[in-house]
Amino acid sequence: MATMLRSINLTENIVLKNGSKILGTVTNGRWQPQQQQTRNLNVHEHVSYTLLKDAGITVPKFGVAKTKEEAKKIAEQLNTKDLVLKAQVLAGGRGVGHFKNGLKGGVRMVYSPEEAGEIAGKMLGQYLVTKQTGEKGRICNAVMVAERKFPRKEFYFAVMMERAFNGPVIIASSQGGVNIEQVAKRTQMQ
Repeated sequence: MATMLRSINLTENIVLKNGSKILGTVTNGRWQPQQQQTRNLNVHEHVSYTLLKDAGITVPKFGVAKTKEEAKKIAEQLNTKDLVLKAQVLAGGRGVGHFKNGLKGGVRMVYSPEEAGEIAGKMLGQYLVTKQTGEKGRICNAVMVAERKFPRKEFYFAVMMERAFNGPVIIASSQGGVNIEQVAKRTQMQ
């Protein structure tokens, strides 16, 4: 009579002091630890600006508004007629996206504090729909109000985690701006 062996598969989570998790599987009485990837660096654009500024890198003057009144006040403090409002939503393609209330674009050029307050009021509390969010969209709870700069040349630079080998990948392109995915298709970026 053949004896049947049965594997025992139990999963146990252990959280280390630094907050990372180790997953373990118990198979036939032997524990096998596995490191689980955690994501800790999904940041809004204004956070990136702050990190760059704190490191001594020049960035446009900016502020973050959570109400249309705050947006108007920040625009007044920036003291310029060339302003840009950027919906702080964790998704790419914000500039070509649309809000469910009909407002076009999550990145808008404005020319007065009054206009900044008006447009920010239409962004805040609304869902921005982009290619990356799908039709459900993502809510905009903050708007970055920044002085508008006119760059001679834009570059794209990103450090991303590659799941295939669980390590960092640097992506750089001399063709910065919106729709980096389209640039990649057009130029066969690798």
